[in-house]
Amino acid sequence: MNFDPLYQPYPSHRLPTYARNGMVATSQPLAAQAGLDILKAGGNAIDAAIATAAALTVLEPAFNGIGGDAFALVWTNGELHGLNASGPAPASLSIDALKERGIEDMPKYGVVPITVPGAPSAWAELSRRFGRLSLEQTLAPAARYAEEGYPVPASLAYFWNRAYRIFSSQLQGEAHAEWFRTFAPDGRAPKAGEMWNSPNHAASLREIGRTNAESFYRGELAAKIVRHLKEHGGFLTAEDLAGYQPEWVNPVSARYRDYEVWEIPPNGQGMIALMALNILDGFAAGEKDSVPTLHRQLEAMKLAFADGEAYIADSKHMRMSVEGLLSREYAEERRKLISDEAAFPGPGTPPSGGTVYLATADGEGNMVSFIQSNYMGFGSGIVVPGTGIALQNRGHSFSMDPRHDNALGPGKRSYHTIIPGFLTRAGEAVGPFGVMGGFMQPQGHVQLVMNTVDFNLNPQAALDSPRWMWEHGKSVQVEPDFPIHLAQALMRKGHEIKIAPDKGVFGRGQIIWRDPATGVLCGGTETRTDGSIAAW
Repeated sequence: MNFDPLYQPYPSHRLPTYARNGMVATSQPLAAQAGLDILKAGGNAIDAAIATAAALTVLEPAFNGIGGDAFALVWTNGELHGLNASGPAPASLSIDALKERGIEDMPKYGVVPITVPGAPSAWAELSRRFGRLSLEQTLAPAARYAEEGYPVPASLAYFWNRAYRIFSSQLQGEAHAEWFRTFAPDGRAPKAGEMWNSPNHAASLREIGRTNAESFYRGELAAKIVRHLKEHGGFLTAEDLAGYQPEWVNPVSARYRDYEVWEIPPNGQGMIALMALNILDGFAAGEKDSVPTLHRQLEAMKLAFADGEAYIADSKHMRMSVEGLLSREYAEERRKLISDEAAFPGPGTPPSGGTVYLATADGEGNMVSFIQSNYMGFGSGIVVPGTGIALQNRGHSFSMDPRHDNALGPGKRSYHTIIPGFLTRAGEAVGPFGVMGGFMQPQGHVQLVMNTVDFNLNPQAALDSPRWMWEHGKSVQVEPDFPIHLAQALMRKGHEIKIAPDKGVFGRGQIIWRDPATGVLCGGTETRTDGSIAAW
């Protein structure tokens, strides 16, 4: 049959998914099934999250890879734990080192913006602390998909081809040759429905599983990474990899109505969502899809982003404290700046002091909110020969201004866009949620929380609701099905509204909520991509 898998002339209608024994929600059906298989094999929600995350490096390589970073929020035994598995800049990478090479702006691609990858360490550490199965068992489904291949889904084929066109015009030289050999073996990106496999990727996953990720940081895989980067002038060394460990952190929260919204603390941008919700909590809930509600959301979001861009960085290098930025007093000050007209945002003075997302839950009450990314799609465009490992370009988000909190520095973590979210109420877990997609992520978190808490939407409807995305200044993009009368009314308030031609830039989210009385799970998945829920 000859059809366009992306052509959908009719509104799609999907209802929330219910289950009791376990649930996996993510952007790729085969990855969700891999997590479910692990649950049925005796694993818990943590094992399922690891299996799904590893599978996504194979099944959605245009958004993440083995050589990326990860963050996780884990609910187990009545407590929420945070894991920051973002890697620092190499010890030899600095503003001065780049300027000595004649580099004034951090490159987007190539060996320079590569920081220490944290994703494999996240899998190993989650498995060690909370998993029930071995890492080798949980990575086995991903390795099988990499070795045997799978048919490429429609939305992935679109983004893969887009990346191929960009890389074909911008990446040259032997340093990038392995990317084309791995991801465009026929001289093009695979089309929807075509099979793709990567035996090298499979071998690396098995090596990571067998050694509990030791090979990636202190063994054979580490040596291959360092060798390739050294040949092409990279900064990452064996010492950078060997010295890396992920960090367990205390999640940070903001109270919104009678719920608590949880995020990973800086260097992640989850604080932006919390600051916006702090501001919005001072207003009445209002009506959904009304001009006053949308206007306040946009203005609060702009104020939160202004503070986030000014102050969020590696927590050791922030001038402003997390407590100050999240204080109710500071939120009140920022709230007073919201008038009836759209404004240009600027940072205040608080009291001093390319991505995949998945959610899992099991029948015992364990839940995981997990996100990993190569930053920009495939990342740096560097694939380590013989491994299938695509390396991130997270260093591109550093500032080259030495006065900025997020200035590039040796051993320093950069401002990070990827953020997992979690919702609780009165000390009980409600569940994991997240929206992937660069700077859309905190905006998606705010919209999902309000859709859930203020407007009582079920998880699927909360995700399906038309989204907006603030860009800069007064510029706002809205989805094609965003109500036109609301867009026009917002323009009369000074917002510069642009109707996006497609939904690709508005993020891809997942939700799982748990009823504390019955243990019944209710999930929603993203209709803007190949999203799926696997449950039993």
